[in-house]
Amino acid sequence: MNPGASLQAVHQAHIGAPILQLEGISLAFGGVQALQDISFDVREHEIRAIIGPNGAGKSSMLNVINGIYKPQQGRITFRGQTFSHMEPWQVARMGIARTFQNLALFKGMSVLDNIMTGRNLRMKSNLLQQALRLGAAEREEIAHRERAEEIIDFLEIQAWRKTPVGRLPYGLQKRVDLGRALAMEPAVLLLDEPMAGMNVEEKQDMCRFVLDVNNEFGTTIVLIEHDMGVVMDISDRVVVLDYGRKIGDGAPDEVRGNEDVIRAYLGVAH
Repeated sequence: MNPGASLQAVHQAHIGAPILQLEGISLAFGGVQALQDISFDVREHEIRAIIGPNGAGKSSMLNVINGIYKPQQGRITFRGQTFSHMEPWQVARMGIARTFQNLALFKGMSVLDNIMTGRNLRMKSNLLQQALRLGAAEREEIAHRERAEEIIDFLEIQAWRKTPVGRLPYGLQKRVDLGRALAMEPAVLLLDEPMAGMNVEEKQDMCRFVLDVNNEFGTTIVLIEHDMGVVMDISDRVVVLDYGRKIGDGAPDEVRGNEDVIRAYLGVAH
């Protein structure tokens, strides 16, 4: 069963010009070449998948995009501005948000408070003003809390809004992680294996939310995902990495029939 199969019909986002371009990206750790001269672009409003076997360099590529890793070569262009690398704070301020394969939530805090942390960059009042709940700070907090509540409704987690995240099942924690990223109101959302460890029903729900984020918010999405059924069903284009090299790039059907991609996944090439 392909969790995204019944959902593809709702994917109607208008795809525009490239919003993010990566050119000649190379990244090495000592003698290990994680990425070798990788180039591809991401178009506005599309769902762009990055796939490949374990160790292909997929997470390294996301880490380059959101400033955690600094490539030795290449450049990144986002909304017309070109950088050799970007710092994480700069990436966040420019409108790129990220979820992680290993959840980094505040387990003792409630669902609502975790999602509120995603609003920090949009708050103008300082910590002292927030702590004293001065007039403008209080009004600002109320507005941000309303936005967080809207995201909670969107992700259908109202029943757990005051529950400490650590008490939630894994699938719901993944939803909270998505909600925290959405609270930043990003132009581009990077999803690192959003469906890893989920059962079929949880994958169906997450597929639906990813498509809804793309359609209703107009958010451009770049995702890493190992479930090929999901990738082929919800992605507009797919880039394929293998041992740090790009071996395929195109529409899902195009990539599915690529002999290099087939060999990499079947293990014949190595």
